[in-house]
Amino acid sequence: MNLFFERKLTIPMEVKEMYPLSKKNSDIVHKRDIELKKIFTGESNKIALIIGPCSADNEDSVIDYILRLKEVQEKVEEKIFIVPRIYTNKPRTTGDGYKGMLHQPNPEEKPDMFKGIVAIRELHMRALTETGFSCADEMLYPENYRYLDDLLAYVAVGARSVENQQHRLTASGLDIPVGMKNPTSGDYSIMMNAVTAAQHRHTFIYRGWEVHSNGNPLAHTILRGYVNEFGQSRPNYHYEDLIRLCDAYAERDLQNPAVVIDTNHANSGKQYMEQPRIVKEVLHSCRHNSDIKNIVKGFMIESYIEDGAQKIGEGVYGKSITDPCLGWEKTEKLIMDIADLL
Repeated sequence: MNLFFERKLTIPMEVKEMYPLSKKNSDIVHKRDIELKKIFTGESNKIALIIGPCSADNEDSVIDYILRLKEVQEKVEEKIFIVPRIYTNKPRTTGDGYKGMLHQPNPEEKPDMFKGIVAIRELHMRALTETGFSCADEMLYPENYRYLDDLLAYVAVGARSVENQQHRLTASGLDIPVGMKNPTSGDYSIMMNAVTAAQHRHTFIYRGWEVHSNGNPLAHTILRGYVNEFGQSRPNYHYEDLIRLCDAYAERDLQNPAVVIDTNHANSGKQYMEQPRIVKEVLHSCRHNSDIKNIVKGFMIESYIEDGAQKIGEGVYGKSITDPCLGWEKTEKLIMDIADLL
């Protein structure tokens, strides 16, 4: 077998003992969990914004960015609930390239998984302590969720993972909102099947244990656009797409029908400057159709300190080294615009 076992890594329980969550911070997480859940159950009319860098590549600039979000959150708290993106795992289309802080705490150094585990826990804990935000991360590797499960407010399952049985079953055991993205093909049925599976009870193997899940009533859809047979990006945030999703929910007996609109990726054709326009179009659809308004619970926006993206090693502070992101000035304006439109 062409596979080399280098070392056995510290298990989640041991990492949590090394980097424990304080009672104060645990209470903050719990309070925010309650507020976010109310958005997805319809008890709150606020909009959730899952917003931040494409990948969390530098601890200091990520915290700097989230501190800026904190100031804006105080201005819009009556209408918007902000969940910063701290995405520490980065899926790669071909498998090549930067795979996120979990793999490489320093993008310019070789992978070190133990340092990565420590780095991602420390980053999420620092965000919580310094800003009061519990954050979002992507469940790229289901078995790694336990390293952060006491810290996270929101979890996304990506377009390339949504068909995977282990992702679906793990999502069924979470007690926070989990967004299931449509696959890169755009097939709604795959996404809806993932939500159905995540809302059901299951018995399965997880980290070497036989486990039982109760189902997650907060599992929901994320529309992120798709790629057609010619490899071209196509959106699925338009009015007719949202009506189609309303119909798909109506055909199934699912709890808390909900969708989050991913404004980048194939929806924008990776044209990050399109994100504000996409948000405003979706809000326009909400104003004209009550069914759409009832299921649209939030937006997923890729945003950082500086506009665009850079190559690893260029060293521009607060600029993405993966997908291009909306810069801070445009981000702040967008959040204020959303509050005005609501």
